[in-house]
Amino acid sequence: QLQLVESGGGLVQPGGSLRLSCAAAGSTEEFKYKTIGWFRQAPGKEREEISCIDPGDSRPFYHDNVKGRFTISRDSAENAVYLQMNSLKPDDPAVYHCAPACALVFLSRYSWGQGTQVTVSS
Repeated sequence: QLQLVESGGGLVQPGGSLRLSCAAAGSTEEFKYKTIGWFRQAPGKEREEISCIDPGDSRPFYHDNVKGRFTISRDSAENAVYLQMNSLKPDDPAVYHCAPACALVFLSRYSWGQGTQVTVSS
């Protein structure tokens, strides 16, 4: 299983921005050919899909809740996928994870990493 490591979370005021990073913990070669998705889970809520990007960096997907505010990108040279989050809202706080798929249905046996905490508060 491809293991991924998330970083970049933190505390930000409403309307602020953060950029999350996702990188391979081991095999960067495998990372290059994987669709990478971002997901989040708030306390007491189900994990939800946020965005994903395929290896060719084409047709990124965005959940309606973040469309127009979040931008996903990947840097092949850095072997990383980023999630630029702008105009953060009070309902965006969660632990954000990345995983090697676009949909949760394909990740039922995935061993999730620690994720990165995003907090939005004034």
